[in-house]
Amino acid sequence: MSSLPRDSTESRIEKDTELDPAERARVLRKLDVHLLPFVSLLYLLSFLDRANVGNAKIAGMSKDLHLVGYRYNIAAAVFFILYSFAEIPSNIALKLFRPSRWIPSIMIAWGLVMTLMCLVKSYQGLVIARLFLGLTESGLFPGVTYYISLWYPRADRSMRIAIFFSAATFAGAFGGILAYVIEQMEGIAGLHGWQWIFCLEGIATILVACTAFFFMYDYPDTASFLTDAERHYVIELLRQDSNSLSTEYRFQFVLQALRDYKSYVQVGIYIGLLVPVYAIALFTPTIINELGYSAANAQLLSVPPFVCGCIFTILVGIISDKHKLRGPYVIGGALVSLVGYIILYTQSSAAASYAGAVLATVGVYPTIAVDLAWTSSNAGGDTKRGVVLAMVIGIGNLGGICSSFIYIDPPRFHTGHGTIMGFLTLSILLSLFGMWDYNRINKEKESLCREQGITDDRRDEFVNMGDASPLYRYTI
Repeated sequence: MSSLPRDSTESRIEKDTELDPAERARVLRKLDVHLLPFVSLLYLLSFLDRANVGNAKIAGMSKDLHLVGYRYNIAAAVFFILYSFAEIPSNIALKLFRPSRWIPSIMIAWGLVMTLMCLVKSYQGLVIARLFLGLTESGLFPGVTYYISLWYPRADRSMRIAIFFSAATFAGAFGGILAYVIEQMEGIAGLHGWQWIFCLEGIATILVACTAFFFMYDYPDTASFLTDAERHYVIELLRQDSNSLSTEYRFQFVLQALRDYKSYVQVGIYIGLLVPVYAIALFTPTIINELGYSAANAQLLSVPPFVCGCIFTILVGIISDKHKLRGPYVIGGALVSLVGYIILYTQSSAAASYAGAVLATVGVYPTIAVDLAWTSSNAGGDTKRGVVLAMVIGIGNLGGICSSFIYIDPPRFHTGHGTIMGFLTLSILLSLFGMWDYNRINKEKESLCREQGITDDRRDEFVNMGDASPLYRYTI
């Protein structure tokens, strides 16, 4: 995002930015209308394509491809190998190239892989296809999360990321309904119902990707839907929010991200949340099926937990922004999910276990958006923020490998539920540490500024320091 000269118009806009909350809300709503529906649709397709293997499994894929033993677990897990390691390079590429070109291009790539998965005839073919699906899809989630941070101030990101991420919960619900409908195409054109799931969902991704080349915007300073005054307003709002930190790409900012211990604290929090999220996406139909419901009913009964998760993801995101707090909402959501998994672990009746599944989903899904808003708020400078987000999402997604191998002991799945309880506890403990540590550093910076007379007038001196700048304050 380029910077503009500080002329009299910009100075006037800076004053308006500080004094006119109604104008601020109006401009942010305009951004919401033009940005959020489309990027949410992109992520809905992304999550649908990575998680539909769970629906395909109980739709007959497991039998047709002879997925005995750990074969399904391996096929689910290999997705995360290249997916995780390609995320940092992808976010750097997004910074170097235009988002409206990079994101649609990777969408077309994974849409083609998804479509061609309908031709898979063996377990080995499924593994190779899932490996390439992970590689091609890797840039979407960290890329759009970073993209949102280039348009919105820190205090307003949680709700926007929540709306964007709620597409994942909607995909979980929609995926079950869609799989139920598509299964009825069994035998058409010589394909099984589960093959049609891959084919049709892949084609939908390609079609949307083609439109994205024309309907996706790059940065605020080139947004055609904003007036000149609104464009200057958003740029100034972001400049103030970032303490005028550098927006350029320099390798030193990449190193700042890699060397910062706080990056790895956030990685740990995210892993603890993402293991249950992927386990829910990959195994909810299987868990419900093992409760005694038919495969078709299991597809449909997997919908309500995701609908509830979608609603609470948006609600928690709004409340988190209103209170300008992140850590307490990560901890609160993780605790609710923990209760759900305790119920799943201890109760044997279908009704109680299903209630536990709903609680597990309602609790953990909202924490992802809040945690990513927390991560992006506490990494100063565009490049460092992009790299830290890619680190957190990339390394965190290795937790998906764990998710793929823990549900191995039906029908009670004690190994899976117990493992997830441990990961949720990890997130809670690291979130408590993060809140304490950010608060400690903020107090040290405030003391330093008082002692040395550092004020906002000197912020240009610290432009390359990232969040280490004495004027930068962490979000708790």
